Amino acid sequence: MNAIAGGGTLISFPTLVAIGAPRVAANVTNTVALCPGYFGGTYAQRKDLADDPARLRRLAVAGGLGGLTGSILLLVTGEAVFTQLVPYLILLACALLGGQVWIRKVLRIGKREHGVESPVTAMIVTYAASIYGGYFGAGLGIMLLAVLGLLYSEPLPKLNALKQALSFVVNVVAALFFVFTGKVLWTLVMVMAPASLLGGSIGGRLVGKIKPVVLRSVVVAYGTVLAIWYLVR
Repeated sequence: MNAIAGGGTLISFPTLVAIGAPRVAANVTNTVALCPGYFGGTYAQRKDLADDPARLRRLAVAGGLGGLTGSILLLVTGEAVFTQLVPYLILLACALLGGQVWIRKVLRIGKREHGVESPVTAMIVTYAASIYGGYFGAGLGIMLLAVLGLLYSEPLPKLNALKQALSFVVNVVAALFFVFTGKVLWTLVMVMAPASLLGGSIGGRLVGKIKPVVLRSVVVAYGTVLAIWYLVR
């Protein structure tokens, strides 16, 4: 789901909560467990990343710092604040996921004749978007794709590969930080991580071959109902 259309966290996070994990621990565990999936998706699209390694390095640094900032904020704000924010974070993720086609059309992602190709601007904006990824993560790929579409005038497959690589970096940095917090539920990670790697690898190869609209629609509907349920509980 993450590799093809985004929004995989909207499935995995509430599943962890449903089986009894505290919400911060569920979010932390989800971040750690999904890292192999992001690696699989990035590796599958690696050919589209070869054109500008210097840019990838710059944006990876910015994304990593943003992911670290977001993960620190998650632990500083604590369980109570995160629990209150979860329904709204899920609704934001649903809005990003559901509006992905509209966002691409309005921003002309992959079709712009000119981009705002300033390295400093790109790093600042990537850092800001990645803070969200380190804090929660659902919808990060769509947010990064929108940012990259404004910054660079390149075909969609190349932007999608860059988005996938940055999502991987954000999650790895956040996961490395979370490993030392004592909040990772390792038994669940051992189940989720291999499945995540397999799913990411398969999804990365299916990008462009499967229309993501059905997957997006189902996940958005599911996420919206879930957010409303969290709000009224």
